[in-house]
Amino acid sequence: MLSKKLAAAPWSDRIFDLVVYVAITVVTIATLYPFLNVLAISFNDSMDSIKGGITIFPRVFTFKNYETIFAYSGLMTGLKISILRTIIGTILGLISASMLAFTLSRVDFQARKFVSTFLALTMYVSGGLIPIYILIKNLHMMGTFGVYVLPTLVSAFNVFVIRSFIDGLPYALQESAKLDGANDFTIYWRIILPLTKPALATIALFLAVGQWNSWFDTYLYNGSKDELTTLQFELMKVIQSTTTNADNFRGRNMTEVMAQISPESVKMAITIVVTVPILVVYPFLQRYFVKGMTLGSVKS
Repeated sequence: MLSKKLAAAPWSDRIFDLVVYVAITVVTIATLYPFLNVLAISFNDSMDSIKGGITIFPRVFTFKNYETIFAYSGLMTGLKISILRTIIGTILGLISASMLAFTLSRVDFQARKFVSTFLALTMYVSGGLIPIYILIKNLHMMGTFGVYVLPTLVSAFNVFVIRSFIDGLPYALQESAKLDGANDFTIYWRIILPLTKPALATIALFLAVGQWNSWFDTYLYNGSKDELTTLQFELMKVIQSTTTNADNFRGRNMTEVMAQISPESVKMAITIVVTVPILVVYPFLQRYFVKGMTLGSVKS
């Protein structure tokens, strides 16, 4: 198909098309190769991986790296909490950001300029880690599940992206709905939300990735709470345990463990474990992603 297309075109177009196809091929290989290499190492025997030279196929296939990870005592609890915080954090983040964005998009909202300026300042000025820690402690959120969701409930960037998208919608839709007797919440729920799916899908992806990959808040606020641990935090401890501690491996001696695995192989397996869920979700949101970012960023 490609050869027929090139043969039918003038020489200048053929050369241009050929350069484009070569460039796309190079970029595709450069994008896929690192991931395939990590995948191959994660399924390769650890001792064999130390020799190097693995490309995109395992040389000595094994599941031992994944068995080591899933043998860790707190992994399933961390997986459950990570899934919960991702789902709850994404839903609540979308609702709060979209509600605030809808409010700021209303021309009849008197404090629109003040609130927008205040939100914009939060993107450039932060109190720092210590004041935030003290605030969380004074709010008695230490050791609670809420510390995963409430502090990041509203993001100025997310609000501005959604508001910019809403500003691009005809205001006549809201006016006609008011004439039909719809209140503000009905307009938001029945008109604005369905029309802002591209922007919402984009923000949902940002929120989900952020919640799924987060571990530092667990370390700061819930490090001593085994029932509130997260997957990322537990996997970080797995990496440390492969070299320094064997207490959390069920009945396994560290000498035995290190004879079968290496920290590098475990890191690769962990990378796959934390990446695959996002890769599974992304195709469902991808068709909205480009449109949501484009329309949400070109308007003021």
